Amino acid sequence: MMKKMISNVLLFCGFLFSVHSMAQDYPNKPIKVLVGYAPGGAVDLVARSLGQSLSGSMGQAFVIENKPGAGTNIAVKQLIDSPPDGYTLMVAANALAANMALYKPQPFDVDKDITPIAMIGSVPVVIATTAGSKYQKLSDLIKAAKANPDFITYGSPGNGATPHMAMKFFEQAAGVSFKHVPYKGGAPAITDLIGGQLDLVAMNMLEIAPQVKAGNLKIIAVMSAKRSPLFPGVPTIAESGFPGFEASVWYSLIAPAKTPAGIVKTLHTEVEKALKSKDMIERLTSVGGEVNPGSTAQFTAFLNSERKRYEKLVRDANIQPD
Repeated sequence: MMKKMISNVLLFCGFLFSVHSMAQDYPNKPIKVLVGYAPGGAVDLVARSLGQSLSGSMGQAFVIENKPGAGTNIAVKQLIDSPPDGYTLMVAANALAANMALYKPQPFDVDKDITPIAMIGSVPVVIATTAGSKYQKLSDLIKAAKANPDFITYGSPGNGATPHMAMKFFEQAAGVSFKHVPYKGGAPAITDLIGGQLDLVAMNMLEIAPQVKAGNLKIIAVMSAKRSPLFPGVPTIAESGFPGFEASVWYSLIAPAKTPAGIVKTLHTEVEKALKSKDMIERLTSVGGEVNPGSTAQFTAFLNSERKRYEKLVRDANIQPD
């Protein structure tokens, strides 16, 4: 019995030593970063910007691997099936909090399958229309929607996408109802809005900004807590009569469950450094976003609160994924 106890203690000590050694040597090879969206989108841009910064500071390549499909569930599945050694990570957005409620059966469990590392940043969801639209102000839109429920159409990147959820939050807050037209991504919705097939779109600012600058579209409300420095003249929904309202697309870095604490600490420290760099700040602010530094504990608490918020919305509004 004593020999067995000593053997178990030695095995445990060996395990601790190997974990400590792995954390000390980390990273010693390229790191894969999964993105659950196609190349060229907002999350892809954020992942590549962060990867570039981390490559410079950590001395290893951060290789972006796009795995679109099933509302990012394909990428999350690959992440949680990967070894928890810090060499497979994922840049995740709001779907990480929403998909547990949206999809049946539940595709993953954030508490059991994921190791949160860090928040990266956020980009506002905006309500936009054509430059010549009759809805020039949010108050115009609300008045018209109350007079004709489910008459005003808006496009989004798809059922269950963050902008769709954001509009549902707004409908609940304002006591109005719009007709949702889901698309396979933001670009076709914007094309139909410009072509006159829609009244509005709900979209992240990154995708809308070029058309606004070109004079084709106009943003009538920003859903973030504060005005965007990119379009400072556009009011937020919160200051338009709905105090406390906020809906943004947020970005984070996650790893598989059971990733060693030393590796998590290393990654979090390097992400925080990157978020303070001039290049990273400029990359996000140039598309209307902002960096959101904070502790791993703060990110974990935020993720849990977002999950609860989306669970209630999905249940109350009976939202179904595409």
